[in-house]
This record gives sequence, C-alpha cells and structure tokens, in this order.
Amino acid sequence: MNSTHLSKRLQTVSDHVESGSRLADIGSDHAYLPIYLAKNHIIDYGVVGEVAKGPLSNAISEITKENLLDVLHPRLADGLAAIEPDDQVDAITIAGMGGNLITHILEAGRDKLSGNEKLILQPNVGEPVVRKWLMKNGYRIFAEQILKEDGHIYEIITAKKAASAVTYSPLELEFGPFLIQQRSPVFIEKWQSEIGLRKRVISDMQRATHKDDVKIAAIQAEIKTIEEVITGES
Repeated sequence: MNSTHLSKRLQTVSDHVESGSRLADIGSDHAYLPIYLAKNHIIDYGVVGEVAKGPLSNAISEITKENLLDVLHPRLADGLAAIEPDDQVDAITIAGMGGNLITHILEAGRDKLSGNEKLILQPNVGEPVVRKWLMKNGYRIFAEQILKEDGHIYEIITAKKAASAVTYSPLELEFGPFLIQQRSPVFIEKWQSEIGLRKRVISDMQRATHKDDVKIAAIQAEIKTIEEVITGES
C-alpha cells in the first residue's frame, strides 16, 4: 500500500470524504489517506495529526515527497488537539484504532468539534462503543459499510451532528442501524463467526468442574439474538 494505491480499507474510508472537504486525519501514520485525497483533488486542505514523533516523521517524509506541504499540514498533537480554529475543518477521519481509543479521542477533543464536521470513523474493534458515543453526543449515523480485507473484517461509520436527540435500539448499537438492514454477505460472515466463538466458549464452560449455568444461558441468549439478526427475524 502507498498513497497511490490505498488498501481496500482506506479506499473505502476515502470514498466517504466529500469533494472540497477540509480534512483532519487523526492518527495518520504515513499520511497515505490525506495524500491520496489531495493528489486526486478531493481535498485542497488537510491536517495530518500524529501523537508520536516517529509516525509524524513518516508522514512529513511522504508529504514532502509528493510536494504537498502547501496542502497538508502535519502536526504533532494528541488527537483532535491537532485541529486549530483557522483550519475550518469540516471532515474528520479516524481509522485503524479500537473503538475505545476512537471514543476517547472524540471525548477528549469535544471542544474542537464545531458540530459542522462529518465524522468518518473506522474502528478495528468495539464498534458498539463508537455508536453509543455518537448517540449520546447527538450524532446521527447516516452511512455504514462493512468489508473484508486480508482475513479481517472492518466497519466504517459515518455520522453528522443532528438537530435533535438521536436514539438507537440496543440491536442497532450492537449491529449497526444500516448494516442490520443490509445484512450483506460480509456482515453475515462476521456474525456467524461470532456465533462460532460463543459456542466454543459454552463448550469450554460445560467441561469445567463448576459450570456457570447463568453465564452459559446468557451466551446462549446472545447466540439466539445473532441468529435472529442474520436471518432477518429480529
């Protein structure tokens, strides 16, 4: 992967960045995503934020190599602290981190959020945590995608601040309000795998000297819920 040929995961993230956006890419590493967007004239202004000097150095090197230092602005900062008022950012990408870290970044940087920006989030794990933060903070999810690359399954969640309170059901928070409706083959594959994991846990617990029947029943209930979701019976 490089800034000319993104991974399938980052390419899908890039598809959610609207033409003319003023972007902040948080945790950018080599800055492949913002460089790709700048080279393809999708953005003409971008903040490239990194919390560590090593990854920031990588980003600066790649940006310099592409002669894009007048468009992309690399900054050493923790999370959304990379964003300054004059940037007038209206799109934020945070990709390739756990859901807990993404929500920590958003929560710690709430004063940097104007309410006008589009959030494009790609958690590697912990998607429900991200959806709960968005709901609690009045962001409406308006697009979701799920994809598989190199044996890993990724979800992309795109949200904007809503004019009124946002409410999602427990099922929508867990499975995704759009993904649960679409029930794509990758979505079904992911949750069939989750069923397999839970069945193995139950099998191990049933062989234990002291069985936790309450916990086993709870996991069996989770399996039933997943089966109903992937068959459309929920």
